Amino acid sequence: MRCVIARFPFDLVKSEVQLAMKGIKPEPVEGESVIIGRRTYPVKQVGEVITRQDRRDFSSSEVTRALTRLGFTCRSTAPVPAPVEESTPMETASAMLGSPAQN
Repeated sequence: MRCVIARFPFDLVKSEVQLAMKGIKPEPVEGESVIIGRRTYPVKQVGEVITRQDRRDFSSSEVTRALTRLGFTCRSTAPVPAPVEESTPMETASAMLGSPAQN
């Protein structure tokens, strides 16, 4: 399949992408990811390997679009919300009734 990444045309084939990523250890995922085989890779890491370009030269959306068209499963990692501290029943009741004014 012909696609353009960072203004350069590439002819990508799914089996060639799989072969290129074989033996490469996945980096920690922070954002968009792609599943190749049984591993989950950051999209930028895969783009760097298949294009032989610096990661700063292309966007993750360009690589995601190309990999999706090839039939790979791409995911966007949503930020994990901070844990909410639970209040005790006494604190909840006090807040509902209105806490006494602090002097």
